[in-house]
Amino acid sequence: MYETVIGMEVHVELQTRSKMFCGCSADHFQVAANRHICPVCTSHPGSLPVMNGRAVELAAMTGIALHCQVNPHSVFARKNYVYPDLPKGYQVSQYELPLCSDGWVEITVEGQTKRIGVVRVHLEEDTGKLIHSGGSSLIDYNRAGVPLMEIVSDSSIRSAEEAYQYLLKIRQIVRYLSASTGDMEKGAMRCEANISVREAGAAAYGTKVEVKNLNSFRAVRNAVDYETRRQIALIETGGTVRQVTVGWDEPSGTTREQRSKESSEDYRYFPEPDLLAINLDEKWIQARQAELPELPEPLTARLEAEYGLRRQDVALLTEDREIAAFFEAVVQHPGTDPRQAANWITGELFRRLKQDNTDIGATKVTPAALADLIALVAGGSINQNVARDVLGILWAEGGSASAVVESRGLAQISDTGELDSVVAEVIATHEEVVERIRQGNPKPLQFLMGQVMQATRGKANPQTVTELLKRQLGLE
Repeated sequence: MYETVIGMEVHVELQTRSKMFCGCSADHFQVAANRHICPVCTSHPGSLPVMNGRAVELAAMTGIALHCQVNPHSVFARKNYVYPDLPKGYQVSQYELPLCSDGWVEITVEGQTKRIGVVRVHLEEDTGKLIHSGGSSLIDYNRAGVPLMEIVSDSSIRSAEEAYQYLLKIRQIVRYLSASTGDMEKGAMRCEANISVREAGAAAYGTKVEVKNLNSFRAVRNAVDYETRRQIALIETGGTVRQVTVGWDEPSGTTREQRSKESSEDYRYFPEPDLLAINLDEKWIQARQAELPELPEPLTARLEAEYGLRRQDVALLTEDREIAAFFEAVVQHPGTDPRQAANWITGELFRRLKQDNTDIGATKVTPAALADLIALVAGGSINQNVARDVLGILWAEGGSASAVVESRGLAQISDTGELDSVVAEVIATHEEVVERIRQGNPKPLQFLMGQVMQATRGKANPQTVTELLKRQLGLE
């Protein structure tokens, strides 16, 4: 039996207007190449960096949210290695004295809660981007210098599922803080996994392999599974695991060796001489603490207690801060049933959000409109089927549910006098079905119900229709 040992390095692009050490726009997604650059981020001789204060604030807030200590004194360093998309020939990062350290995050796997240690949260600058075209490689420096926050876990992750859940939790927290979009497809969050295996119960760690190019949650899970199997197979056939850096190849579902793994000595760190140290007093740290929104874990506990919701529903509602805020805005309307609000949001609204690939903040359905819709169903003005149609109209056009129902004549028909004739006509039209019902088979009653609903364009009150059908068929 073997045990997998995993440590994660998560790189998060911070949502700041400008880059880490210059005034260039930090926006680089779908921007024409080399439009957001200057002498500082392209490392022209004589140019000097100036620290982005907001990036420091966002990284400190993330550290606090991850239960880290925000260190009063931290220092930037030069991390020396030569990549073609790194114009300086070194990266400005933090090493011995990071901004935050000694934190933790809790994940839940198969109903069990586990605490994963966070060794450090530090700041650095992002690199540029290589674009390979034919036999040439081009460099786009728009991304060079974008503020990057690195979150380094300890080695307590033990499976692909734990790595997956850890990454989900990190993304959830940085999104709650509005520190980053956490969008892996756009490169706003990237990660590497350091993976080793050892015999179960062994104290010594195995040789670790760093897996890069993990740009999706699916890739993280699959890469950890594959690399674990590869290392175990290698050991069992008498081979030796080498300390290397490998890339994850999504099409083949395999890892491929890129280079031997560097150690900290290879990077030849030394303090960045062009930047002052970061010195933070307790008042500044407390101000960042005060900026924190209600975080996922306390919010989850409060929604469960305050609204009596199921844990699985609360987990869905709190996955995104905007979704949770939308839910609370709905239930603030008097008389709105919290469970119905949760059902509509996690059901029909989620389906439409996924279908249109959009966010809750961009929809035309307002919390007031959804509360109105729930009230119309609860009051018997419309049935569930019509309510779904009304939501579709609200999704496309906006407005209020009551106005849509009134303007389109969608109000539920509950008047027995009006429905009596419709039911009688349906019974007369389907004599064979009626005969089967009278012979003791109740199942075709649903068919007659459907015919009445069709004749009334879905507006008939189902309960009233059922009562009338039974009365006219002599089943009462």
